[in-house]
Amino acid sequence: MKYIHNEIEAKWQQYWAKDQTFKAENNSELPKYYVLDMFPYPSGAGLHVGHPLGYIASDIVARYKRHQGFNVLHPQGYDSFGLPAEQYAIQTGQHPEKTTRENITRYREQLDKIGFSFDWSREVRTSNPDYYKWTQWIFIQLFESWYNNKSNKAESICTLIQEFEKNGNSQIDAVCDDEVKPFSAAEWNTFSSEEQQKILLQYRLTYLAETEVNWCPALGTVLANDEIVNGVSERGGHPVIRKKMTQWSMRISAYAERLLQGLETIDWTESLKESQRNWIGKSVGASVKFKVKSQKSKEELSDFGHSTCDYIEVFTTRPDTIFGVTFMTLAPEHELVSKITTPEQKAEIEAYVEATAKRSERERQADVKTISGVFTGAYAEHPFTKEPIPIWIGDYVLASYGTGAVMAVPCGDERDYAFANFFKGTNGMPEIKNIFNQDISEEAFVGKEGFELVNSDFLNGLDYKAGTKKVIEQLEKIGAGNAKVNYRLRDAVFSRQRYWGEPFPVYYVNGLPQMIGKKHLPIVLPEVEKYLPTEDGQPPLGNATTWAWDAEKNTVVSNDLIDNVKVFPLELNTMPGWAGSSWYWMRYMDAQNTEDFASEEALNYWQNVDLYIGGSEHATGHLLYSRFWNKFLKDRDIAPTEEPFQKLINQGMILGNSAFVYRSEDSKTLYSKGLIKDKNVHPIHVDLSCINDITSELDIEKFKAHPLYKDYANAEFVLEDGKYIVGREVEKMSKSKYNVVNPDDICEEYGADTLRLYEMFLGPLEQAKPWNTAGITGVYGFLKKLWRLYFGDDGFIVTNDEPTKDMYKSLHKTIKKVTEDIENFSFNTSVSQFMICVNELAQQKCHHRAILEPLAIIVAPYAPHIAEELWSALGHKGSIAKVPFPKFEASHLVESEKEYPVSFNGKMRFKLNLALDLTKDQIEEIVMADERTQNQLQGREPKKVIIVPGKIINIVG
Repeated sequence: MKYIHNEIEAKWQQYWAKDQTFKAENNSELPKYYVLDMFPYPSGAGLHVGHPLGYIASDIVARYKRHQGFNVLHPQGYDSFGLPAEQYAIQTGQHPEKTTRENITRYREQLDKIGFSFDWSREVRTSNPDYYKWTQWIFIQLFESWYNNKSNKAESICTLIQEFEKNGNSQIDAVCDDEVKPFSAAEWNTFSSEEQQKILLQYRLTYLAETEVNWCPALGTVLANDEIVNGVSERGGHPVIRKKMTQWSMRISAYAERLLQGLETIDWTESLKESQRNWIGKSVGASVKFKVKSQKSKEELSDFGHSTCDYIEVFTTRPDTIFGVTFMTLAPEHELVSKITTPEQKAEIEAYVEATAKRSERERQADVKTISGVFTGAYAEHPFTKEPIPIWIGDYVLASYGTGAVMAVPCGDERDYAFANFFKGTNGMPEIKNIFNQDISEEAFVGKEGFELVNSDFLNGLDYKAGTKKVIEQLEKIGAGNAKVNYRLRDAVFSRQRYWGEPFPVYYVNGLPQMIGKKHLPIVLPEVEKYLPTEDGQPPLGNATTWAWDAEKNTVVSNDLIDNVKVFPLELNTMPGWAGSSWYWMRYMDAQNTEDFASEEALNYWQNVDLYIGGSEHATGHLLYSRFWNKFLKDRDIAPTEEPFQKLINQGMILGNSAFVYRSEDSKTLYSKGLIKDKNVHPIHVDLSCINDITSELDIEKFKAHPLYKDYANAEFVLEDGKYIVGREVEKMSKSKYNVVNPDDICEEYGADTLRLYEMFLGPLEQAKPWNTAGITGVYGFLKKLWRLYFGDDGFIVTNDEPTKDMYKSLHKTIKKVTEDIENFSFNTSVSQFMICVNELAQQKCHHRAILEPLAIIVAPYAPHIAEELWSALGHKGSIAKVPFPKFEASHLVESEKEYPVSFNGKMRFKLNLALDLTKDQIEEIVMADERTQNQLQGREPKKVIIVPGKIINIVG
């Protein structure tokens, strides 16, 4: 009987689907284990062999845990809102929902072919109204909450209103807007409803604000920092500029310290934790205010009509260096720039601001070599010396970090030093002030140790610690500053000017946002004629003709009715791509619930994700936003845990093995790889369908016929040994490089079990590794060899005979190794051990049930289809999926015998198996009585017999 993988795999995939083998229960008495993959965006290209890597690893763990007696939740779904489907809709007019639905169908077919043990009864799609109903509901909960610093948690906005009614806001310690005006209870109670709403917006965890955003004109939307790469959009590579827009934002900054502290409680890699720590960016220092002056005389600048605009506030981690301030630098986007710039400097400043707006924050941060800036013509006043300090703008200062302003101390900061020297001698750049007893003629002194402050008035003679303490005391004394902890983490912009996203459950009355009640959710995306922004620049939802809210009937109605008393405009923006993925693991816990986003029972049973597997590229996007939402929901007594993902593994990338042909300068000749030396040739990516992936030989006729290469139909192909051999190079697997390998093709030719084993065999899960189709045949051969332990030419050959000690030893070595490897997520070495075990059992001619039954179980997590078929052949009914995992018995690895090398005068002549518990005398007696010893001695008496028990026997003649 042959191993026919196609038939076996189709049979068991149908069985699992019909039987719902992997369906998890919410009320089980078994211990729970929740294993989750970062769910995919269903792109039109489908899966390539790199995509399933993490899914295979998580599936091995899920299957293993079921064998261990756990109630395993291993769900899957789709992050189905996204830019690609919308871009396709713009180009073709096809509704994104149709594109997305078709792509999901393709993904599901591919996932099923690989044999994953997903509980498909819990599938979610973020673009389905029955899912985003709850995303909208969570948004409302955020809107109806504020962050109380005293309790260090989010609370209902009702508690804040009660405090306002009793005491005003004088005793409130909240995370809120910077410029909240104080008011008494009496004043609050006399404010109009609209005035109260405006005040509450300054405290809500999600709020409307004019903010600096990354605007991508080509995509017509705002992008998050993590959606920008090298100054352009990650999707499409379009230019991104900075501009101010009124947007929904979320106060993730309220959770900065808890997000930092929570990292100490979860099992993530240190590199991933460090990425989040750096993104959150905690700094301890002082806030300092510098009064703005219009010129070197101490004439004060007018107030600009704003209560705090006559001050520049900076945050510094080195307040001890305040007497070394030589100039100030503002971010070009800083609100003061246009107000303080002198007429003489206006043109230069405006040109610089416009140029900076075309660069992303990440690009500006990464560019440490370019020095640029412009003097505003204005001056600030030093809080102690009252000396004028010139105010510059420079793109190395970011409006989103700190206050968007720095006090520049060139003697103690490398970037300030370079800036001061670059503009040395120009208008507005004084000589560098040195406040250290150190030489700064060549470079800044950046240390915190080994110096005393000089030229620093009351700080002279002090070191860093003493100076910091003293200056903060004095700043607080004169009302010019105070000690402060600062975070780089900014509030998250939560609006997108796109169609294909979650609609906000928001309508506007007199320009103020109102939430729609839970019982009226979801607010479903309306139909639109086109998916581009409107002619007057509104988001695509502005094209909808039925997009207004009847507050009396609580329903969406025609825009024509907006002039009616109770009909109001709905929000035109949609939520960002990360909204639906910021809570989806909780929906999986109770995916069919229509009353709540998950029941309390389900939440309390599953708690959080035990194992989460996905890419490291999500470190400062999805993973940070998810932790924020989880902590918020915990504060509001909805989520049961503080952290969503207890253990997280970032899988590496499977790299493509690209192929190249080499064309001459005139494109008339294509040279085989071995013939390109000393020739002026240009490599061209070749679609893998045109080559033999194992031999790297080009199919010339197929290449000529391919639509991508029609220009070479008449080219001359210069061969080596009658063949055209392509060049190969390992690089990212990508459609653009034509090096994508389709898992469907591998499953068809070699089987899903082969694909699963091979992807694990390639190397450690966390590392990048190249795909090599040539290597897959060895894994396929292993499965056929495993099959032959159970089946011969005449059928099933398993016996009930008692196995030998060596057979038990081979089995239990494998049980031990595979158990340890799965627990340590070292899947590649398990595959090696399977191969060793099967080779040993084949040599031992093992067809023994007592060995082969447990072997089928330990193979099952990795190669489930063949394991199911072998289990069935062994006479068992039902699935192998929950059969207890074999226990390792150490006694089978304890050696009772030793194969001694028997040497004569140091040369080994034969080997002898002896029990390990024999004494020296007993060993000598047995060896001397052996016929082979007598033949070697030929009647002579040995001079000495050297015996080391358990090691050697040497007879000296």
